[in-house]
Amino acid sequence: MKLAYLILAAAVSWLPATLAHASGQVEVLHWWTSSGEAKSVKVLKQMMEQQHHSWKDFAVAGGGGESAMTVLKMRAVSGNPPTAAQLKGHDIQEWGRLGFLTSLDDVALQENWDNVLPPVVANIMKYNHHYVAVPINVHRVNWLWVNPTVFKAAGATVPTTLAEFFVAADKIKAAGLIALAHGGQPWQDATLFESIALAVLGSADYRKAFVDLDMTVINSNKMVDVFKQFKRMKAYIDPEAGGRHWNSATEMVINGQAAMQFMGDWAKGEFAQVGKIPGKDYLCVPAPGTQHQFTFNIDSLAFFKLKGTEVDNIAQHDLAKTLLTPTFQKIFNLNKGSIPVRLDMDMSAFDQCALDSMQAFRQASLSGDLVPSFSQNLATTADVQSAIVDVVSEFFDQKDPDPKLAPSRLARAIKSAI
Repeated sequence: MKLAYLILAAAVSWLPATLAHASGQVEVLHWWTSSGEAKSVKVLKQMMEQQHHSWKDFAVAGGGGESAMTVLKMRAVSGNPPTAAQLKGHDIQEWGRLGFLTSLDDVALQENWDNVLPPVVANIMKYNHHYVAVPINVHRVNWLWVNPTVFKAAGATVPTTLAEFFVAADKIKAAGLIALAHGGQPWQDATLFESIALAVLGSADYRKAFVDLDMTVINSNKMVDVFKQFKRMKAYIDPEAGGRHWNSATEMVINGQAAMQFMGDWAKGEFAQVGKIPGKDYLCVPAPGTQHQFTFNIDSLAFFKLKGTEVDNIAQHDLAKTLLTPTFQKIFNLNKGSIPVRLDMDMSAFDQCALDSMQAFRQASLSGDLVPSFSQNLATTADVQSAIVDVVSEFFDQKDPDPKLAPSRLARAIKSAI
């Protein structure tokens, strides 16, 4: 995913804080820059400007947030953190421990967040039992995006298991078509690997491996099989995949250049931007072998302690409040392809992919099949996640890697990062 660094400009500091429409500063560090994401950011900008707060953009291209985190660390250490920054899971806790985050409890109480947010989500947004971050959505990562026209041309059937995937991919490849759209970036390799791991390991062992960091599971024969299945995927990816961005791979499925893509539901925003209709122009199905499982990711903004004026604090609280309003929740998630994080949302405007995702989310939360995504920085610390991604991507880039050796390498990398 690309990065964006949005800077929202200075407030008029001489305005008294008691003014009904005080103009304040907000500065948000994030990486929502694909077409669907950028449209949602534009709406957020408009909503903040309607509240008389200024907004200034500065986009930075990049991967899944690495460059954004480098900028954030530099700003925080220099004593000039942004109003809010896109942080997830363990990163929220780490910044909280370092004392950089501010409490949003007053906004949360006023807006009744404890009752409108799922507990699993609310807990991630809190440090030491205090709200310090705002969730914006819930992503399902274990999706397979399908172009049915390509499948029909190849005489292939949409797969529901890994075995069926390889049968379909072989037919598509034999027809002279690209079976799997992919971008050769480490985080995309990890996203593909993650869905295969979920299918092979099952929810319980997935959690043991990537949340609990259980070395018995990591070094198991089942993990060898994960790497075997992962290795097989390489044969169905075109040779031009190196460095390709995720949304460019999605465009390949949209345009019929490729049959399938493993990617989170942010990909749906790209289909929506060009007017494609789910169930007709494209299909959204669970990644093969993961029908009843849900690998979740949450986009969230953590809020930092500010040294600005009182109107800056007003603007910060207005931003926090705006992010969870039903209006923004609806617009953002319709554009981005995710589902709203509020439990009380009217879903009538959402398509079948979103309705299926919401149903799967609720069912998985009851069955124990709701697991955090390691590829999207939610399951473990940034250091461990980086170690896993490095091993996975290096394995995928090798000409003829040995799956039997990969689990021990993965174990060593994780141990060094703990």
